[in-house]
Amino acid sequence: METAKERPRVSLRDRAGYLFDRTLARSTGTLMGWLVITCLAVVLPVSTLLVWTDPGSPRSLSGRLTAAWRTSAETLRLGAASGTPLRLVLSAVLGLVALLCVSTLVGVITTGLAERMAELSRGRSTVLEQDHVVVLGWSDQVTTVVSELVAAQAPHRPRAIVLLADRDKVEMERLLTARVPPAARGLIICRSGPASDPEVLALVSPRTARTVVVLPSAEPTGDAEVLRILLALRAVLGAGAYGPPVLAAVRDDRYRAPARLAAGPRGTVLETDTVTARLIAQCVGRPGLSVVLGDLLDFAGDEFHLADGTAFHLDSFGATLLGHPNSCVVGLLTPEGRTLLNPPADTVVVPGSRLIVLARDDASTRVESCRHLVDPSLIVSAPSEPDRPTRLLLLGWNRTAPLVVGQLRRTAPPGSVLDVITDSAVPGPRQPEPEDTKRSGADVRFRSAALSRPETLLGLDVSPYDGLVVLGPDQGEPDRPDDWTLVTLLALRLLEERTGHEVRLVTELVEDRNRPLASVNKGSDVIVSGKLTGLLMAQIAQNRHLAPVFDELFSPEGAGVSLRPAGRYVLQDAEATFATLVAAARDRGECAIGYIGHESRTDAATQGVRLNPPKYERRVWNAEDHLVVLATDPGTAPAPVDQADSTGAAASAAP
Repeated sequence: METAKERPRVSLRDRAGYLFDRTLARSTGTLMGWLVITCLAVVLPVSTLLVWTDPGSPRSLSGRLTAAWRTSAETLRLGAASGTPLRLVLSAVLGLVALLCVSTLVGVITTGLAERMAELSRGRSTVLEQDHVVVLGWSDQVTTVVSELVAAQAPHRPRAIVLLADRDKVEMERLLTARVPPAARGLIICRSGPASDPEVLALVSPRTARTVVVLPSAEPTGDAEVLRILLALRAVLGAGAYGPPVLAAVRDDRYRAPARLAAGPRGTVLETDTVTARLIAQCVGRPGLSVVLGDLLDFAGDEFHLADGTAFHLDSFGATLLGHPNSCVVGLLTPEGRTLLNPPADTVVVPGSRLIVLARDDASTRVESCRHLVDPSLIVSAPSEPDRPTRLLLLGWNRTAPLVVGQLRRTAPPGSVLDVITDSAVPGPRQPEPEDTKRSGADVRFRSAALSRPETLLGLDVSPYDGLVVLGPDQGEPDRPDDWTLVTLLALRLLEERTGHEVRLVTELVEDRNRPLASVNKGSDVIVSGKLTGLLMAQIAQNRHLAPVFDELFSPEGAGVSLRPAGRYVLQDAEATFATLVAAARDRGECAIGYIGHESRTDAATQGVRLNPPKYERRVWNAEDHLVVLATDPGTAPAPVDQADSTGAAASAAP
C-alpha cells in the first residue's frame, strides 16, 4: 500500500491554483464574486495609502476614512456620497446597479458587433452591384481569370468582380489581392458558400451581372459541380428569363452537352482537356509557340477584336489583309453570326460582315491601304516541300493523354511513329483500333516501364526522336503531381548532357509557381495548362462574341496558330517589310500575325515573339526567323530536327 511519504508532494502554490481554478469553473456568479473581492483587495488598500500619504488629507481618522471611501468609490464608480452608513450603502447599491446596466449595454453592443463582423468575415452578406462580373467556384484558374479581368477593365469604367466559392473569405481575398495592383483591389468582392445553393447564389446578384463565369474544381466531381451550379443559376434567374451571358468550363467531354443545356442559349461551355491537348500537340517540335499563344490570350498586349468591315464590302477577304497598317485581319464574322477564321482569300466580304482582327485596342483598327509596302520581288514562290515522317515519344499518362495521342495521330505526316511509354503502375491505355490507325498519319505503339525510377529514364534512347512530350500524373494523384514531372525533366536534362543530343521537349505543369524549377533546354516549352485556360476564359468573358474564334482556334479541326520558317515566304538575308510577308502568307492561304526574331530570343520578357508588328516595319529575315501564321492545316507534327534549327530555338514557357 502506498504510504504518505511515497506520494508526490504538492506545493501550496499549486494547490491554491487548483482550488482557484475549480472555483472559477463553477458558475458566472462565482466568477463575479472573485472579481469583486479582487477589486476590493486592490482598490481599498491603495486608496487608503494614497490618503495617508497625501499632505493635504484631513488630520482626523474619520476624515481620512471618508476620503479613502470617496477615492475607492470613484475608482469603482460606486458613487461618492458620504454621511451615515445608510447613505453609503444606498450609494454603493446605486453604483452597482449603474455599473451592471452599463456593462450589460456594452456587452450587448459588443456581442452584436462581433456577430456582425463574424457574418461579414464569413462572406454571407448580399452584393448590391450592377453590371458586375460574377465568378462562381474555385479552381487553379481563378487567380488568372480575376487578374486578367482586372487588367481588361477600362480605366474610366471599372466593374466589380464578385467571387462566390465554398472557401474562407479572408483566404480568398488574400490570394486574389496579391495578384492585382493595389488600385484595383477594391474591385474584388468575395462571398463564401456553396455556389450550387440557390439561396447562397442569390447573394451575388446574378440577375444584374454583366457576365457569369463558372469554374471547375480540381476534384473528381468538379464537372458535376459545374452542372449543379448552372442549374442553380437557372433557378435563381427563373425559367425563360433574360439573364446575363454564362461562361462555364468542364474537363470531361461527357459533361459538355448537359452543361450547354443548363447554361441556356446565352451560355458558352469550354472543354479544358481538349484545349490543353491541342496546345500540347501543336507545340511539339515548335519552341516558342506556347509563348505566342500566351501573348494572344492575355490582356497585356494585342488581342482579338471585332472591327467594322464597311470599307471592304463586296471586296475579297485577301484585300483586307493589307488594309490595316496597325492590325492583322484573321477572319470574318458574317451577318448571320457565323465565324470564318482564315477563310480563302477570294471569300467575298458581304455587307453586314465584321472583321476579326488582332490589335492592341479598337482605336488601332483604322483602315489604310498597305499595298505599296509590298515588294513582290522578295516573295518566294516555290511550293513548300511536304513534311517528312517524324518520330515522337510520349512519357507518362494522365486524363488528357488520350486526347494528346489523338491530336498527334491525326496531324502527323504519313509514315510517322508515336511511341507511348507509361509507368508500369498505370493501367495500360487502350490500343488504337485498326480502322483508326488507317485514318491516322502516325503509327502508335504502347509499352510500359518504371518511369518513376530515374535509372529507367537515364536508360532511354531519345536520339531517334524529333519531339518528346512529358505528361505528369493527374492533379491529386499524388498530392503534388509536378514533383514527378520535375524529376523526369531533370533526368532528361542529364541524359542530354551525357549524349550531347538535344530533344525538343513539351512539358505540362499544374502549378505556375513550379515553372521556374523546370529544367529544360532552350528548344523546349513548359506549359501551365490551368493558366492558359484561365486566360482563355477571361478573353471570352470580356467579349463573348469571340467565343467561336477561340473554339475553332483550339478545336481538333479548323484553323490554328503555327510557326513557319521565314525562308518559306521571303528570300533569306533580304530586307523586307512585314507587309511583304503578309502578302506572301496570303498567297499560301495563311494569315501572318507576327514573327519570332532570332536576335531577341534570349530576351526573358518577350523571348523573341513580336505579334502584330506595323506593316511598314522592315528587317532582315534569315533562316532562324519564324513567321507566326494562322493556317487551316497547322500541322502539329514537327519536321525532323535539324541541328542548325535546334540551336537557334528559343526557350519558352506558356502561361
